[in-house]
Amino acid sequence: MTATLTFHPLGNADCIRIDFADGKKMLIDYADMRNPNDPYDKRIDLPEELKSDLRAAKRDYYDVVCFTHLDDDHCCGSGDFFWLDHAAKYQGEGRIKINELWVPAAAILEDGCEDSARIVRQEARHRLRQGHGIRVFSRPKKLREWLEKQGLTLESRAHLITDAGQTVPGFSKFGPEHAEFFIHSPFGWRQDDNGVVDRNQDSVVFQATFLEGGRETYALFMSDINYDSIDQIVITTKRHGREDRLLWDIFKIPHHCSYLSIGPNKGEDKTVPTEHVAWLCETQGRDRHIMLSTSKPMPVKGSAEDDDVQPPHRQAGNYYKAVAREADGSFKVTMETPSIARPKPTKIEVNERGARLLMVSAAAGAASIVSTPARAG
Repeated sequence: MTATLTFHPLGNADCIRIDFADGKKMLIDYADMRNPNDPYDKRIDLPEELKSDLRAAKRDYYDVVCFTHLDDDHCCGSGDFFWLDHAAKYQGEGRIKINELWVPAAAILEDGCEDSARIVRQEARHRLRQGHGIRVFSRPKKLREWLEKQGLTLESRAHLITDAGQTVPGFSKFGPEHAEFFIHSPFGWRQDDNGVVDRNQDSVVFQATFLEGGRETYALFMSDINYDSIDQIVITTKRHGREDRLLWDIFKIPHHCSYLSIGPNKGEDKTVPTEHVAWLCETQGRDRHIMLSTSKPMPVKGSAEDDDVQPPHRQAGNYYKAVAREADGSFKVTMETPSIARPKPTKIEVNERGARLLMVSAAAGAASIVSTPARAG
């Protein structure tokens, strides 16, 4: 087995754990937004879930923690959970260490942050000043200017920066991890053109490739970008003749199943995709793929939730469901899996036959595992 991907039920929030073949562990976002005093809050106890897994592995650290962007639903509670180098108050027994922190350049450059976003920003800035334990994605002009204000040069920190169109150093399909990461976003030029930080559109989007037994399995992690940013990724990737970098067997649906990640109009029953979104979803997804919406349950037509401006949107869900049906694939929602009454972490195993969906049975409890057949060929 090359890797296991675990998607945690957190409502409209993200935390995905990747366990690699060589024992490395990676987190993609961390959002502890559960209300422990609310008996009706079905979101998982994220700190306990993660610490239990780490105890079983006899470690107190992650090799990589990637914050795709600094919205609360991607970094809430970070100051309580992690050991952070920049201030003693974020250190002490029981805190979880981070060997390498991954952030978009926007997380360094944004001013006016509050709460968890500010804490992550300060940690990222500290590590970049120190010159270790950090990877920054994209190099807009403002990053050079920021470094110069710190008495540093962009050249002195270039080894810590990865641009869109590059793979991340330290991981290789042919190394012990059997995995590599290709960065699609953020674009440095986009931040230069806009002049201000747009957390969602300047977030980290990447393709993970897992190699096992000569077979490559692909996962696309789409963060919270909208359709126009997806369009730009597709256009840029095609221009460079790298369509393979947008293949996928696992698709982390963008922005908690918002229609705005498909097209400009919600639609009555199903969102109509832009040309480039349609190509990405309908052409690049391989047979028997797995699509996951890290979100609340899908709204029922005519319900109060159906009119909510916030995702998930029923019309977007209907589009993704149709895509999955055409490819004999699966569409899953974290807060519906295995049931709305008892959501539990959704696991995907990657092996020599591809990606296999593993689900904990709500009826039988945590010890019972239901698995879809592995995809052959």
